[in-house]
Amino acid sequence: MIKILSEPLSIESLNVKINGLPKYLQNTKIVQLSDFHYDGLLLAEDLLAQAIDFTNQLKPDLIVLTGDFVTHNPQPIYQLAKQLKHLQSRAGVYAILGNHDLYYTHSQTEITKALTGVEIEVLWNQIAYPLGSHLALVGLADFWSPEFHPAPVMNSLDIHIPRIVLSHNPDSAVVLQNWRVDLQLSGHTHGGQIVIPGVGSLPNWISSSRHKIPELFWPWIPFMKGKWPKVVENWQWSQGLHQITTNLGTNQLYVNRGLGTFPPGRWYCPPEVTAITLV
Repeated sequence: MIKILSEPLSIESLNVKINGLPKYLQNTKIVQLSDFHYDGLLLAEDLLAQAIDFTNQLKPDLIVLTGDFVTHNPQPIYQLAKQLKHLQSRAGVYAILGNHDLYYTHSQTEITKALTGVEIEVLWNQIAYPLGSHLALVGLADFWSPEFHPAPVMNSLDIHIPRIVLSHNPDSAVVLQNWRVDLQLSGHTHGGQIVIPGVGSLPNWISSSRHKIPELFWPWIPFMKGKWPKVVENWQWSQGLHQITTNLGTNQLYVNRGLGTFPPGRWYCPPEVTAITLV
């Protein structure tokens, strides 16, 4: 089997301020996992086991899984689900689907069936209240799906109720500027996979630097002449926490680097388990 270059698992811990969060939800801990790409190649079994073990050690109140469980063939989801059923949290495990989970016409059905079969609730343009009626959990259809229509879902929420929005592709934050989003949790980018110390992710550097570099040098820089493979438009949001100014105030976006890895691999961009404490 070809081995993809990855890096040791990283646990990223952060506090996120949620306006209007009731006292009984102070210090609520949410753990996010994303972008498994479980297909026998892009995610090592020991890394997956470690991520599940570390997640349970954090004793989360809620676990969220933000999409791309498989790469193409949906069949590996059944084996993955057998392992994800070991995830433990006080208020359960919730998931959304990513673009790779919709690769074939039957993928969505198969993946949803496998996850719900191990008591992981899949949200598709739906709202849940696993932590009580004073904090909404919104799960949206994938941004590239023809069913990505956030308006009916977002408009149904009382503006005074804090909400966490699960949306696989961080580009959706542009559309979601029309509504209050206390925290959007996304994945999809794998953090850019290759990060240049002091510069940032390679895709972000390329997309922002193309106009500054003479075309004479483009043939010597990967993807400089053509476009970077279609992943996102907003590479500046490739990982971490971002504040997005809107007409309603400020939305917050956190982008998880994911667990799976595409070729050529990761460099200064380790796979991630995110532990978020609400304050």
